[in-house]
Amino acid sequence: MRCAIVHYHELALKGRNRPYFEQRLVRHLRQALRGLGVKQVDALTGRIRVLLGDETPWEPVKARLARTFGIAHFSLAHSVPLGLTESLDPLKAAIGHELRDLPFATFRVSAKRADKRFALTSMEVDKDIGAYICKLTGKRVSLRNPELTVSIEMLTKETYFSVQREAGPGGLPVGISGKVACLISGGIDSPVAAYRMMKRGCRAIFVHFHGRPYVSRASEEKVREIVELLTRHQLYSRLHLVPFGEIQRQIVLGAPAPFRIVLYRRMMVRIAEEVARRERCWALVTGDSLGQVASQTPENLGVVEDAAQLPLLRPLIGMDKIEITGEAEKIGTFETSIEPDQDCCKLFVPPHPSTKTHLDYIKKIERGLDIDGLVKQGLEQMELAEFTFPLP
Repeated sequence: MRCAIVHYHELALKGRNRPYFEQRLVRHLRQALRGLGVKQVDALTGRIRVLLGDETPWEPVKARLARTFGIAHFSLAHSVPLGLTESLDPLKAAIGHELRDLPFATFRVSAKRADKRFALTSMEVDKDIGAYICKLTGKRVSLRNPELTVSIEMLTKETYFSVQREAGPGGLPVGISGKVACLISGGIDSPVAAYRMMKRGCRAIFVHFHGRPYVSRASEEKVREIVELLTRHQLYSRLHLVPFGEIQRQIVLGAPAPFRIVLYRRMMVRIAEEVARRERCWALVTGDSLGQVASQTPENLGVVEDAAQLPLLRPLIGMDKIEITGEAEKIGTFETSIEPDQDCCKLFVPPHPSTKTHLDYIKKIERGLDIDGLVKQGLEQMELAEFTFPLP
């Protein structure tokens, strides 16, 4: 019987809450693996089993498991009926059959017993199976740096073995940490910030501010593509598209040029917060990195955050551009993010923006603006796009 054996790490530390976290991961896997011919996903002792059909291709299953938060590592495994007191001979025969066409010079055996009543200890199983493989193949044992590792997991009624381990992304299953509203642009930073919050178990709701009618749809199309990529991790996403060009124009007419960027950001926070409340999110998320641009100086970050009532989270605040770019490349959003576009961040931008803005002065300027009216304008003209993975 072919199956994937999935292991988690952080979930195992949850004590009495562990079954809840485990079942959330099982439910997510059932949804993520739809359409691939998977027969069953269920929780075993300390691990999760994904039972594959005879015709289920491994590569797409592997790709989806590798994107599922909560998984530490997984492997394509085979099961052997093996009770607590039975001989290892059926296991040896199955392992020998699996190894016959694999190229390797050195190996090791790593056995674990979920049920300690098994007649042999894990070390005794390692030695017995290792001796059999040596005799069968003539290959050498290397405990420190083997080319191949035979992993054996012994449960009460069945034993599973595999010869290759795949890394998962780690983290927590999406949704167990509630929902957050992520302000997302077409740039490099904000998709990485959203990804990091999703990895901590949050479901991301996306809010994008575009510059229409003064610019093209290029930034919107980029953001749609990025959200579609990120949806592979959380399976369902909602993207709110807010027209911001006219709001920016009105701010330009009523504010000194150096303070426009901070005013734009405060307005975005207010609108995004209203979206967050409608979506029952507990926090806002931005891609700010300390000192990267004028709006991300210590003074300006504080002034922007003052406009929020919900917690404003900045997962990238201590990362530099090289680190953020490396993570964007790793998660697959970088190539899309660097495509040229026209977004609202480049619209009506002053040549010399303020880097040390005082809150009292900003509030004085805002008294001359119809803040509530501008928020209402953005919300009334907002559009919603929905994304699903895998497609029905």
